[in-house]
Amino acid sequence: MIDLIAIIAVLIITYISGTFMEKSHYKRIREREQKLLQQPYVVDSFTALESDVREAKMVDGSCVVAADRFKVFLGGLLSIFGGRIAAFESLTDRARREAIIRMREQAIDADMIVCTRIQYTELGAKGQIEAMAYGTAVYLNK
Repeated sequence: MIDLIAIIAVLIITYISGTFMEKSHYKRIREREQKLLQQPYVVDSFTALESDVREAKMVDGSCVVAADRFKVFLGGLLSIFGGRIAAFESLTDRARREAIIRMREQAIDADMIVCTRIQYTELGAKGQIEAMAYGTAVYLNK
């Protein structure tokens, strides 16, 4: 009985701490995204006259995000039945947004980022994901 109480206590603690960490990460993401609103990034290519482009360089950003043990436990239970696992959706959303922000911060003075791509990789244990965003930062002559 004491083992069951300990397991439940650990799950409650991980749920509370994981929820707090996730909310604070989302808050930091929103603040950083607001600072980058004026810098467009697109998945399309960009065609310009060679004389219009001052510089073009590759930029990238990556981020590894891990789920707390409660989400891993919940995801394991839900995967038995199949379907949507919302607990892991926020994980991929946070990783994607953080990777895009890091890419855009590398090109803070760029006029735009074109040919943006995003790739995901599941790492080792269940509940760990890496997102990598990359593209070409274009600096135009003004």
